[in-house]
Amino acid sequence: MIGKERHGDFLGGTIQVIPHITSEIKRRMKIVARNSGADVVLIEVGGTVGDIESQPFLEAMRQMRTDVGRDDSLFLHVTWLPYIGATGELKTKPTQHSVRELRSLGISPDVIVARSDYPVSDDLCQKIALFCDVEERAVIPLVTTNVLYEVPLLLEKVKMAEIVMSKLGLQARREPDWREWEKLAAEVRRDKPRVRIGIIGKYIELHDAYMSVREALKHAALALGQELEIEWIHSADLEKGRGWDQVRTCDGVVVPGGFGARGIEGKIAAARYAREGQVPYLGLCLGMQVMCIEFGRHVFNSDEANSTEFDAATKYPIIDLMHDQKSIADMGGTMRLGLYPCTLTSDSKADEAYDLPDGVTLRERHRHRWEFNNAYRQAFETNGVQFSGLSPDGRLVEIAELKDHPFMVGTQFHPEFLSRPNRPHPLFRALVAAAVARRDTPVQRSSQEAGH
Repeated sequence: MIGKERHGDFLGGTIQVIPHITSEIKRRMKIVARNSGADVVLIEVGGTVGDIESQPFLEAMRQMRTDVGRDDSLFLHVTWLPYIGATGELKTKPTQHSVRELRSLGISPDVIVARSDYPVSDDLCQKIALFCDVEERAVIPLVTTNVLYEVPLLLEKVKMAEIVMSKLGLQARREPDWREWEKLAAEVRRDKPRVRIGIIGKYIELHDAYMSVREALKHAALALGQELEIEWIHSADLEKGRGWDQVRTCDGVVVPGGFGARGIEGKIAAARYAREGQVPYLGLCLGMQVMCIEFGRHVFNSDEANSTEFDAATKYPIIDLMHDQKSIADMGGTMRLGLYPCTLTSDSKADEAYDLPDGVTLRERHRHRWEFNNAYRQAFETNGVQFSGLSPDGRLVEIAELKDHPFMVGTQFHPEFLSRPNRPHPLFRALVAAAVARRDTPVQRSSQEAGH
């Protein structure tokens, strides 16, 4: 909206939350519906009812019901039932207040999902239905489970889908087959051999910053019959000599994305450890860039190799903005966002991992500004790097890997975003498989670590 105003689309008129911001929110929701061709579009408004940040979105939701019709829309409200330890009871008052707040905004929930750490009685569901003016069957108790992937099974058990379809006037075309999910939930509970993966990042104070990476690793470990153990390692600690004992216990490491110079030298040190120690390594976005920076320092025997993001005057700008990006002052104008195609090189670890059928184009999600500097491609290839994924025009490096290494692969994109519980991303699966192989060869492992 700011961009449109600067462009003059509003002819100097005043931009207001209503209708300008809310109309833009609705427009984008309708684009998703139109482009996807979906029968049902699920839209989540995060945060807490009453937060000022969410008010424009809730107002857009209210308007959307009028736009599409009441019979073609449904409001589902997720609430929390706090437990009072002193009296041993669950309280519904916060749910009542949040529903009242929603009503003041013009939204009346059709379904209420009552989250709780303790069993929710029928009496409590009746009370919520009475005070919040919803059908009793539309109050869905959802008790915390220690297996995340069991949640769809729990929702099916309380006939959540039937309630939603009934309210939207939809007819079931077939009975859902939950055998794959049941098998998945059972596999999570089963005792399995453990594989330890280190996530070496700069935001590990909040593990949720790497939730997609963590879950992608879990998906891969489950598919391989392994129990995942994660070592959370702060890259800034590695710069100070701390945390290396943790790193050495890992069967493989992931270096995820990020922005800014803080903790970068620690990530570069981790890449060197993985390269020299033959430790399975997966670098994501910035993780690929630090892998290349470290390899550049090795090839040129100079610590000056760097990214212009961190050192604008570096002698060896291994990572740099593309030439046609440098004149763009707006950061958003230089950022590559969303799905982009990637062409794989045959006889590479990436190609082996993906194992795509003929004629299928690989597309992965991006969110970055800096790219691998093509001026160094030949030097890297001569010294053992294979650029196994490129943009279709060959200009942009998408995947880099070391030939003489069990698994050291870096991606300019974010494969974690396309991993699913029953469809682990091929690169995460390949990393975990390499880590398991390393775990199961202790003689080789001990000799590799002797120098670290």
